[in-house]
This record gives sequence, structure tokens and C-alpha cells, in this order.
Amino acid sequence: MAEAVPVRCPACLRENGYTAPVFPCACGSPVHPPLDLSAPPVLLTHRTWSDSWVAVRCTTCGRESEWPHPELGCGSCGTVVRLPVHPLERPEPGTGPGAGPGAAADPAGAAGRAAGRRGDGLADARDGDPAGAPGDARAEVRGGAAAGAPGDGRTGGPGGGGPAAGPDVNPAHIPLPPTAAVPRPAFRPVTIRTARDAVATAALYLRWLGFQDVRQPDGRPIPSAAVDLRAPGLVAQVDPTTAPAGLRAVECVWLNGLTASATSVYFSLAGYTADARDRADELGIPLFVMDLTGMPQPVNDPADELVGSGA
Repeated sequence: MAEAVPVRCPACLRENGYTAPVFPCACGSPVHPPLDLSAPPVLLTHRTWSDSWVAVRCTTCGRESEWPHPELGCGSCGTVVRLPVHPLERPEPGTGPGAGPGAAADPAGAAGRAAGRRGDGLADARDGDPAGAPGDARAEVRGGAAAGAPGDGRTGGPGGGGPAAGPDVNPAHIPLPPTAAVPRPAFRPVTIRTARDAVATAALYLRWLGFQDVRQPDGRPIPSAAVDLRAPGLVAQVDPTTAPAGLRAVECVWLNGLTASATSVYFSLAGYTADARDRADELGIPLFVMDLTGMPQPVNDPADELVGSGA
């Protein structure tokens, strides 16, 4: 497992503990993006598909795969930052793990295979495959989630029920112990590349929590607008935008739940403002943050209680 490292938020200057996610290579060995700790984190204000992935080489078999670029949400102000990663070094022809007598004869082979994997990922995106990831990483992301791959260091995955390895310096949110043990299989995330993927992931997660008949709206979600999800006893809102959810958004989902006599839940891709988090704590609204791997993470006590007890 990668070691936890301190990351200073460029907005509020608070240090957050971060552990790089570990993914399973096709050969079975763990791989993780090599963080460049000498470079400052980059404030994430706009997402693009090409910048959301980083190439990582397995040190055991030399295989190259593309994985989600490391990101971190500040536990204090909710700012989302992208962590710099060391660029992939290209080995000389005929060297490196798995090189054989014929390796030098095909210098363009690795580049061609890598381009093929990227092409497969683009084809999947054009065909509307919401669970697709670039190339071979698509199946490996699912495999990593099923095997219990660690999260991004903010909180533990829903299957673990606790914080990830590595201390969080001055943590703003300490997960509560589960109020009741609810046996359920590990959640299988869906890689998020579009607003539709974010809505689908939130719906799958709510069903995993035990809510029945979760209904999604018809049509393609608008990237600049939040989307409602409904189920018996549930009103949820999914915010696929790149701006942190604010106070008004949290109060609106609370009012909708109050009108329907239902539980209110909020999912966001870019975190929450400080006012929104304070208000959600006062109203008892569970807040979740989703990263590109499609694994929702609880960010306040009501969310921890919902994960522990289920619907």
C-alpha cells in the first residue's frame, strides 16, 4: 500500500493526508501513480477526459495501463486539487522487464499497443459505454473495486466502514462507528467520465445501500445542472458540475425531502462549500463525494451513519 503524504490545499493552506490509490495490474501486482511531491497541487476547476487519466507502468511485468489521475478534496474548504505525477519514463529498446531477444526488433510495438488501448477507450466512449475505461484499464478498475482497492485517502470505502490508511493532519471529519452491521457485498463502482456516469453511479450506490426502486430521470443529464433521484422514502440529488455544491443546493434537497417525508441525500463531484457542510450537519443530510473511479465517499457524520445502517 502506498504511504500517506501531506498535501497542502492551495485555497485554505490546510494540510490533508492523502494516500495514492492502488490498482491491480493484469499480472496481479499492485500499481499506483508515482506522485511528484516536489510540485504543488493544481486547483481543479475544469475536467477534461484526456487530463483525467495518467499512464502507469507495472514494475513487475512492465505493462503500461491508464488509471484515473490522483485527486484530493480538501477536508476543510472542499476545494478539489489534482496531484502532479512523475511522467512515465520510456525504456531503451531491448531493456526493461519482459524484454526478450526480439524486443529491439519491434521498437514501435509498445507505442502501438498503448495507442490501441487508448483507441479502444475512445471507441467505448463514442458507443456510450458508461462503465468503460481507457483500454485494458476498464476491466482492471472493476477488478480493483471488487478486490477492495484502497480509496483516495479522504475516507474509507463503503465496504470498509472506516478511514483509509495514513493519518489525516487536523481532520475536519472523523467517521463515526457504524450503528448497526449491515451485511452487503462490496460495492462495484462505475468509472465516471460523463454526467450520465455520475447519475448512474449514484443510483447504483443508493441501491447498494438498500433503497428499492431508485428512479433516474429520462433523457441525458445536463452537465451544468443537478439531477434528482427518487425512491420510496428517498430524495437524492446528484451534482455533476465542477463547482463545489453550495448552501442553497443543500437546503433545496432538504426541503424536497421534508415535503415528501423522505430521507435527503446529496452527491457531488467537486465537494462542498464550508457553509453547505455546516448546514448539512445541522439538518442531518448525508453528503457524499464521488471521484473518477466511481466510489462515493461519505464526508459527514450523517453519511457515515447511512453507510453503516443502510436504508
